[in-house]
Amino acid sequence: MKILNTHSLHVFFTYLIATVWMVNGLFCKVLNLVPRHEQIVARILGSDFSRPLTIAIGLSEIIMAIWILSKYKSKLNTVAQIAVVIIMNIIEFMLAPDLLMWNKANIIFAVLFSSLVYYNGFKLNSK
Repeated sequence: MKILNTHSLHVFFTYLIATVWMVNGLFCKVLNLVPRHEQIVARILGSDFSRPLTIAIGLSEIIMAIWILSKYKSKLNTVAQIAVVIIMNIIEFMLAPDLLMWNKANIIFAVLFSSLVYYNGFKLNSK
């Protein structure tokens, strides 16, 4: 017996993925509820403008969440998400692993999240 059909699973994962971007952007970065994010930005880009840069990154993540929910050019959005997550995590892996939640193992979660994004965007998405 099938509990969730492909469409329902796609909708669920779409909202889940958008929520991840929104929470990380709004709560962790813009509202600075997780100061570690600004510390990572300071380590990688310098401390002079780490707060405004962290806010800009957070706003970009909020825009990503809106783009996901809009379903506009969803395949391009899927590729953009994967690229951003992998590139960002490789940079953090090399330059700030001690500031990551799971240290260097953080890259594993980035790959798992990217795999979910890929599965949702290319396998479950019927468009």
